Amino acid sequence: MSTNPIPIIAIDGTSSSGKGTIAYKLAEYFGYNYLNAGALYRLSAYTALANNVNLSHKEALIQIASDLRPHFKGKQIIINGKDVWPIISTQEYGNHASVISPIKELREALFYAQRKMIASPGLVAEGRDMCTHVFTDAKVKLYLDADVTVRAERRLIDEERKKTGKTLEMIEKELELRDHRDMTRDLGRLYPADDACIIDTGNKTIDEVLKECVEWCEAQGIVGGC
Repeated sequence: MSTNPIPIIAIDGTSSSGKGTIAYKLAEYFGYNYLNAGALYRLSAYTALANNVNLSHKEALIQIASDLRPHFKGKQIIINGKDVWPIISTQEYGNHASVISPIKELREALFYAQRKMIASPGLVAEGRDMCTHVFTDAKVKLYLDADVTVRAERRLIDEERKKTGKTLEMIEKELELRDHRDMTRDLGRLYPADDACIIDTGNKTIDEVLKECVEWCEAQGIVGGC
Protein backbone atom coordinates (compact mmCIF):
# COMPACT_ATOMS: atom_id res chain seq x y z
CA MET A 1 0.00 0.00 0.00
CA SER A 2 1.27 3.50 -0.83
CA THR A 3 1.85 6.09 1.89
CA ASN A 4 -1.23 8.06 2.90
CA PRO A 5 -1.10 11.72 1.77
CA ILE A 6 -2.01 12.67 5.35
CA PRO A 7 1.05 11.74 7.44
CA ILE A 8 0.47 8.93 9.93
CA ILE A 9 2.82 7.81 12.69
CA ALA A 10 1.77 4.28 13.68
CA ILE A 11 3.09 2.72 16.89
CA ASP A 12 2.77 -0.89 18.03
CA GLY A 13 4.24 -2.51 21.10
CA THR A 14 3.83 -4.56 24.22
CA SER A 15 1.84 -3.47 27.26
CA SER A 16 3.66 -0.94 29.49
CA SER A 17 6.43 -0.49 26.92
CA GLY A 18 5.77 3.25 26.97
CA LYS A 19 4.01 3.49 23.62
CA GLY A 20 1.00 5.35 25.04
CA THR A 21 3.11 8.10 26.59
CA ILE A 22 5.39 8.33 23.56
CA ALA A 23 2.44 8.46 21.14
CA TYR A 24 0.80 11.26 23.10
CA LYS A 25 4.05 13.23 23.32
CA LEU A 26 4.74 12.75 19.60
CA ALA A 27 1.24 14.02 18.81
CA GLU A 28 1.94 17.07 20.97
CA TYR A 29 5.36 17.64 19.42
CA PHE A 30 4.20 17.48 15.81
CA GLY A 31 0.77 19.00 16.46
CA TYR A 32 -0.99 15.85 15.19
CA ASN A 33 -4.25 14.19 16.18
CA TYR A 34 -3.93 11.31 18.65
CA LEU A 35 -5.54 7.88 18.69
CA ASN A 36 -5.21 5.32 21.44
CA ALA A 37 -6.60 2.33 19.55
CA GLY A 38 -6.38 0.01 22.53
CA ALA A 39 -8.69 2.37 24.40
CA LEU A 40 -11.46 1.55 21.92
CA TYR A 41 -11.32 -2.11 22.94
CA ARG A 42 -11.13 -1.17 26.60
CA LEU A 43 -14.03 1.23 26.10
CA SER A 44 -16.08 -1.49 24.42
CA ALA A 45 -15.54 -3.74 27.44
CA TYR A 46 -16.29 -0.90 29.86
CA THR A 47 -19.53 0.01 28.09
CA ALA A 48 -20.61 -3.62 28.00
CA LEU A 49 -19.95 -4.24 31.69
CA ALA A 50 -21.53 -0.91 32.68
CA ASN A 51 -24.69 -2.10 30.96
CA ASN A 52 -24.55 -5.61 32.43
CA VAL A 53 -23.58 -7.16 29.10
CA ASN A 54 -21.43 -10.27 29.41
CA LEU A 55 -18.15 -10.06 27.47
CA SER A 56 -19.00 -13.38 25.82
CA HIS A 57 -22.10 -11.81 24.19
CA LYS A 58 -20.54 -11.25 20.76
CA GLU A 59 -23.50 -9.61 19.03
CA ALA A 60 -23.97 -7.06 21.81
CA LEU A 61 -20.26 -6.24 21.84
CA ILE A 62 -20.26 -5.63 18.09
CA GLN A 63 -23.20 -3.25 18.41
CA ILE A 64 -21.49 -1.42 21.26
CA ALA A 65 -18.31 -1.04 19.21
CA SER A 66 -20.27 0.25 16.22
CA ASP A 67 -21.98 2.88 18.37
CA LEU A 68 -18.85 4.19 20.12
CA ARG A 69 -18.34 7.93 19.75
CA PRO A 70 -15.43 8.77 22.06
CA HIS A 71 -13.73 12.15 22.02
CA PHE A 72 -9.95 12.16 22.51
CA LYS A 73 -8.91 15.29 24.39
CA GLY A 74 -5.25 15.02 25.25
CA LYS A 75 -4.93 11.95 27.44
CA GLN A 76 -8.61 12.13 28.32
CA ILE A 77 -11.19 9.92 26.65
CA ILE A 78 -14.54 11.62 26.92
CA ILE A 79 -17.72 9.58 26.65
CA ASN A 80 -21.06 11.18 27.52
CA GLY A 81 -19.20 14.12 29.02
CA LYS A 82 -17.10 11.94 31.36
CA ASP A 83 -13.39 11.15 31.22
CA VAL A 84 -13.27 7.36 31.56
CA TRP A 85 -9.53 6.92 30.97
CA PRO A 86 -8.68 6.65 34.70
CA ILE A 87 -11.04 3.65 34.82
CA ILE A 88 -10.23 1.86 31.59
CA SER A 89 -6.46 2.42 31.82
CA THR A 90 -6.17 -0.23 34.55
CA GLN A 91 -4.66 -3.65 33.93
CA GLU A 92 -8.10 -5.13 34.56
CA TYR A 93 -9.52 -3.43 31.49
CA GLY A 94 -6.36 -4.20 29.55
CA ASN A 95 -7.08 -7.86 30.24
CA HIS A 96 -10.73 -7.42 29.22
CA ALA A 97 -9.60 -5.79 25.96
CA SER A 98 -7.22 -8.66 25.26
CA VAL A 99 -10.06 -11.15 25.72
CA ILE A 100 -12.54 -9.47 23.35
CA SER A 101 -10.09 -8.15 20.74
CA PRO A 102 -9.84 -11.47 18.84
CA ILE A 103 -13.55 -11.21 17.85
CA LYS A 104 -13.40 -10.68 14.09
CA GLU A 105 -16.60 -8.66 13.70
CA LEU A 106 -15.66 -6.42 16.63
CA ARG A 107 -12.28 -5.72 15.06
CA GLU A 108 -13.94 -4.90 11.75
CA ALA A 109 -16.29 -2.41 13.40
CA LEU A 110 -13.40 -0.69 15.18
CA PHE A 111 -11.18 -0.82 12.07
CA TYR A 112 -13.44 1.65 10.28
CA ALA A 113 -13.75 3.81 13.39
CA GLN A 114 -9.96 4.05 13.54
CA ARG A 115 -9.55 4.87 9.84
CA LYS A 116 -12.01 7.74 10.27
CA MET A 117 -9.51 9.31 12.68
CA ILE A 118 -7.14 10.15 9.79
CA ALA A 119 -7.27 13.93 9.50
CA SER A 120 -4.97 16.87 8.80
CA PRO A 121 -2.40 17.83 9.81
CA GLY A 122 -1.61 14.21 10.73
CA LEU A 123 -2.28 11.33 13.10
CA VAL A 124 -0.31 9.45 15.74
CA ALA A 125 -1.97 6.08 16.40
CA GLU A 126 -0.83 3.53 18.96
CA GLY A 127 -2.02 0.01 19.60
CA ARG A 128 -1.23 -3.61 18.77
CA ASP A 129 -1.77 -3.80 14.98
CA MET A 130 -1.53 -0.19 13.86
CA CYS A 131 1.50 -0.81 11.62
CA THR A 132 0.59 -4.29 10.45
CA HIS A 133 -3.14 -3.92 9.74
CA VAL A 134 -5.00 -0.68 10.44
CA PHE A 135 -2.48 1.88 9.16
CA THR A 136 -0.27 -0.04 6.77
CA ASP A 137 -0.13 3.22 4.77
CA ALA A 138 1.60 5.04 7.64
CA LYS A 139 4.58 7.24 6.79
CA VAL A 140 6.35 6.15 9.98
CA LYS A 141 6.07 2.82 11.80
CA LEU A 142 7.49 2.25 15.28
CA TYR A 143 7.56 -0.81 17.52
CA LEU A 144 8.28 -0.33 21.24
CA ASP A 145 9.22 -3.13 23.62
CA ALA A 146 11.07 -3.80 26.87
CA ASP A 147 11.88 -6.72 29.13
CA VAL A 148 8.78 -7.96 30.95
CA THR A 149 10.30 -7.29 34.38
CA VAL A 150 11.03 -3.69 33.44
CA ARG A 151 7.47 -3.29 32.19
CA ALA A 152 6.07 -4.85 35.35
CA GLU A 153 8.07 -2.41 37.48
CA ARG A 154 6.58 0.48 35.50
CA ARG A 155 3.07 -0.89 35.90
CA LEU A 156 3.65 -1.40 39.64
CA ILE A 157 4.04 2.35 40.12
CA ASP A 158 0.55 2.90 38.71
CA GLU A 159 -0.91 0.03 40.71
CA GLU A 160 0.59 1.36 43.95
CA ARG A 161 -0.77 4.82 43.22
CA LYS A 162 -4.22 3.28 42.73
CA LYS A 163 -3.74 1.10 45.83
CA THR A 164 -4.79 -2.11 44.08
CA GLY A 165 -2.62 -4.30 46.30
CA LYS A 166 -0.97 -6.06 43.35
CA THR A 167 2.60 -7.25 43.73
CA LEU A 168 5.39 -7.12 41.16
CA GLU A 169 5.11 -10.88 40.68
CA MET A 170 1.36 -10.66 40.04
CA ILE A 171 1.80 -7.91 37.48
CA GLU A 172 4.62 -9.73 35.72
CA LYS A 173 2.44 -12.84 35.34
CA GLU A 174 -0.43 -10.70 34.01
CA LEU A 175 1.86 -9.10 31.43
CA GLU A 176 3.27 -12.47 30.35
CA LEU A 177 -0.26 -13.79 29.84
CA ARG A 178 -1.22 -10.64 27.95
CA ASP A 179 1.87 -10.91 25.73
CA HIS A 180 1.10 -14.54 24.95
CA ARG A 181 -2.50 -13.77 23.99
CA ASP A 182 -1.52 -10.76 21.89
CA MET A 183 1.30 -12.52 20.07
CA THR A 184 -0.47 -15.80 19.28
CA ARG A 185 -4.05 -14.84 18.38
CA ASP A 186 -5.26 -15.29 14.82
CA LEU A 187 -6.45 -11.71 14.28
CA GLY A 188 -4.53 -8.55 15.10
CA ARG A 189 -1.48 -10.48 16.25
CA LEU A 190 1.22 -8.34 17.83
CA TYR A 191 4.51 -8.38 15.93
CA PRO A 192 6.86 -5.76 14.42
CA ALA A 193 6.09 -4.68 10.86
CA ASP A 194 8.92 -5.41 8.43
CA ASP A 195 9.49 -1.69 7.90
CA ALA A 196 9.08 -0.63 11.55
CA CYS A 197 11.81 0.98 13.62
CA ILE A 198 12.15 -1.25 16.69
CA ILE A 199 13.02 0.57 19.91
CA ASP A 200 13.92 -1.08 23.21
CA THR A 201 12.61 1.28 25.88
CA GLY A 202 14.11 -0.61 28.80
CA ASN A 203 16.59 1.39 30.91
CA LYS A 204 15.75 4.56 28.97
CA THR A 205 13.94 7.62 30.20
CA ILE A 206 10.81 8.85 28.48
CA ASP A 207 12.76 11.85 27.17
CA GLU A 208 15.44 9.57 25.70
CA VAL A 209 12.87 7.41 23.93
CA LEU A 210 10.99 10.47 22.71
CA LYS A 211 14.18 11.99 21.29
CA GLU A 212 14.96 8.75 19.45
CA CYS A 213 11.43 8.58 18.03
CA VAL A 214 11.38 12.25 16.98
CA GLU A 215 14.72 11.87 15.20
CA TRP A 216 13.47 8.79 13.35
CA CYS A 217 10.20 10.51 12.38
CA GLU A 218 12.02 13.57 11.08
CA ALA A 219 14.41 11.34 9.13
CA GLN A 220 11.36 9.86 7.41
CA GLY A 221 10.08 13.28 6.42
CA ILE A 222 7.71 14.16 9.26
CA VAL A 223 7.75 17.93 9.71
CA GLY A 224 6.42 20.23 12.39
CA GLY A 225 7.19 20.28 16.06
CA CYS A 226 7.96 22.92 18.59
